[in-house]
Amino acid sequence: MYENLLPRFLDYVKTETRSDATSTTTPTTQTQVAFAHELMKELEQIGMKDISYNEKNGYVIATLPSNLDKEARTIGFISHMDTADFNATGVNPQIVENYDGESTIKLDEVGKYTLNVKDFPNLKNYVGQTLITTDGSTLLGSDDKSGIAEIMTAMEYLIKHPEIKHGEVRVGFGPDEEIGIGADKFDVKQFNTDFAYTMDGGPIGELQYETFSAAQAEITMHGKNVHPGTAKNTMINALQMAIDFHNQLPEADRPEKTDGREGFFHLLALNGNVEEAKMTYIIRDHDRAKFEERKQMITELQAKMNSQFDQERVEINMYDQYYNMGEIIEKDMSVIDLAKGAMEEVGVTPIIEPIRGGTDGSKISFMGIPTPNIFAGAENMHGRFEFVSLQTMEKAVDVIVKIIENNAK
Repeated sequence: MYENLLPRFLDYVKTETRSDATSTTTPTTQTQVAFAHELMKELEQIGMKDISYNEKNGYVIATLPSNLDKEARTIGFISHMDTADFNATGVNPQIVENYDGESTIKLDEVGKYTLNVKDFPNLKNYVGQTLITTDGSTLLGSDDKSGIAEIMTAMEYLIKHPEIKHGEVRVGFGPDEEIGIGADKFDVKQFNTDFAYTMDGGPIGELQYETFSAAQAEITMHGKNVHPGTAKNTMINALQMAIDFHNQLPEADRPEKTDGREGFFHLLALNGNVEEAKMTYIIRDHDRAKFEERKQMITELQAKMNSQFDQERVEINMYDQYYNMGEIIEKDMSVIDLAKGAMEEVGVTPIIEPIRGGTDGSKISFMGIPTPNIFAGAENMHGRFEFVSLQTMEKAVDVIVKIIENNAK
């Protein structure tokens, strides 16, 4: 069942597909386009049907036709092709077999970068398992090439075993998830499923149907620069305005001081000079009412500070990015019950917790296809300490197959 899972995954992660937030194309990088076409070839080789590449949104779509003599709901499985904003060129995965749960794993030859239990206590969860790590110079790309490999492997298995009855299944591999725009152009009509799952979670057992609601605020402070020697009652320092603005937000409402369902204001960037300063915030909360209150706080601070000047010197461009998909999925929890039951049947304990982030499923759910998130295995995502367990990936394949099988009953 898992014969091609590891070599498939290793091949994927060695292919550079980093997205680019500064690009205006879809996908944002040509490496993703090239990877999409390689995936199309593989989908054809394993026997998938109706394989296509949507030039407008960068999605590869393929179908596993139903082998039932009755109607069943159509399921989708989705993963993203791009990797995060960290070096992704020359990925050289290392394989650690039968890990003992205690030893320090040296990533690079000199041991400058290591995976050790002190810094990464999650390593204790992988006694006896095969771990795939980086060589310390790049990320791994398990987020989300684990998901792609798992979906591809599950489809290959079902095609080779027609005795397993299943309804129609659609798979989608999309771009630019890591920069938050991958699902913006998702074509619901083309995908045409009753519900779907993103295979984009972390450790084994994760089953997530609640995300943050999210907004971004781009703030420009317009100052007035004069010689500091004659600045009294004349200079308006845009950098000082930025500091004053930030200091009026709740000090405890920051990512490093919150967890669980607690929301935050996160200052992503601040740059400028006396004449002009620019700030970028992301605003997050699971509760929609509290989310709106956070945006209102930004607006009220703008008005308060502008009232202190002879003209509007605080300019804000604030826009919503995605919403908590739980608002949609809670209307019909059968999609969660199906995944939960499948996990339990293959020996995985479901861990149902809200995501302190978002997935492509956040947007796709509001487009009309309820799309919760299932574990794909990645740990320590987006950096040189990323790793994944082969056994976790195998269980993810089991879950996909069991969901499809149970949906046909």
